[in-house]
Amino acid sequence: MRTFGMPFLICFALFGEAKAASPTPTVSIPFEYSEGLLWVQVEVPQSARPLNFLFDTGAEISVLNADTVTALGLAAGSEIQVQGVETATTGHWPVQLAAKAGGLALPTKYLSLDLSRLAQSCSRPLDGLLGADFMAGKIVEIDFSTHLIRFREKISLAKTDIELPLKASGQCFCVPLRVNHGAKQWVRLDTGCATALQWVTADAGVAAKSTKPAIGLAGLAIPQTQTTVSLGGKQFDQIPTGIHRRVIFAGESGLLGNGLLNLFKTVTIDTQTKRLVLSPM
Repeated sequence: MRTFGMPFLICFALFGEAKAASPTPTVSIPFEYSEGLLWVQVEVPQSARPLNFLFDTGAEISVLNADTVTALGLAAGSEIQVQGVETATTGHWPVQLAAKAGGLALPTKYLSLDLSRLAQSCSRPLDGLLGADFMAGKIVEIDFSTHLIRFREKISLAKTDIELPLKASGQCFCVPLRVNHGAKQWVRLDTGCATALQWVTADAGVAAKSTKPAIGLAGLAIPQTQTTVSLGGKQFDQIPTGIHRRVIFAGESGLLGNGLLNLFKTVTIDTQTKRLVLSPM
């Protein structure tokens, strides 16, 4: 969960247990696109108000803010160590919760984690993250034009669509791209990243350092540059890019975030056949 002031990425092996009910093809979840992030309202029996979640494909498992766990009177679960972006912290697993969004049942097990530093970067209360475990076995379409997350039985490709392979990285997925006409690199598909691209490279020069919170590295200024990014046959010029000299996640070359994804009408993540389909505006 990386592009706003959150210091931790959920990266640990609990994924076999965290599965949500399979949606029908007509189910959709509305989201609000704000601050470069996808906000989803979640209903739970313990709260009269909807909870505020971020849809975060870069988080391996869904998370409840520790303060929300306390407010809802939920049992916190067993203490575990969670490895994140350049840091580690303590969480609790599992927290049991019956939750719905848009009428769709969400995962029933959550990691309890202190999200307070991330919440400080947001303009509204942050109760949790809906992670990649939510997508397991599904075809998930993010429609930036209608602000809906839909679930499809199959994909019908248009001639103008860009189709890219997805490579599993834990519970998350990586997508190939080229930066500055270089070799193909695999970066994490990360809707929890508000910026366009966070790139791991030892070669790129930098023009400035951004004070905008990025990729969960709270309190750090991320060196910035502009790059040319190629996704399939589509080229994007002058893309604001955060530069990282050290690997963010092992085997990955960075993060592809909403700053670039929202240039498409729909972003479809097919976890069944391991492909990403980008449909132009």
